[in-house]
Amino acid sequence: MTDPVSKPNHREKGNLRSTRLLCLLCLICFSCENGVVYNQYRETDHSVWEKDKEYYFTFMIDDETTPYNIMFEVRNNNLYPYQNLWIFYTENPPAGPVRRDTVECVLADEFGKWSGKGISLFQSGFTLRQGYRFPVKGQYSFGFRQGMRNDALKGIQEIGLRIEKAG
Repeated sequence: MTDPVSKPNHREKGNLRSTRLLCLLCLICFSCENGVVYNQYRETDHSVWEKDKEYYFTFMIDDETTPYNIMFEVRNNNLYPYQNLWIFYTENPPAGPVRRDTVECVLADEFGKWSGKGISLFQSGFTLRQGYRFPVKGQYSFGFRQGMRNDALKGIQEIGLRIEKAG
């Protein structure tokens, strides 16, 4: 007597669907971060960025032939009083001169609507360099200072640096 092929019951179908959904979610989550080389945030002291406070981000570059996108990220709350944020940043390579630049980050439109993602905490990203090839392998460090007129800039909760492979 041969065994008839058994069909899965409702519980087995549900487990199979759950397993497939979990695998799909994992695939989506991990594939999105595939090109990210570095992604870190620094919390400001009590959501206030002091004028003389510089925040540093240090990371390794192992492949100088790959182009990278370098992004400054900021998380602000509703207490931030301005439409924009000026930042001064320095890039300290493992060898060679230090590079400095100034960037304006527009956080809100002319009507005061925040351009970042979020509800009471808004996250915005600003490209510092696109398709950039680091000149040498090694440890790099970026430093950021706020360039606004306030000695104590309220409403900035965190700043971040994101390095990802271009393309």
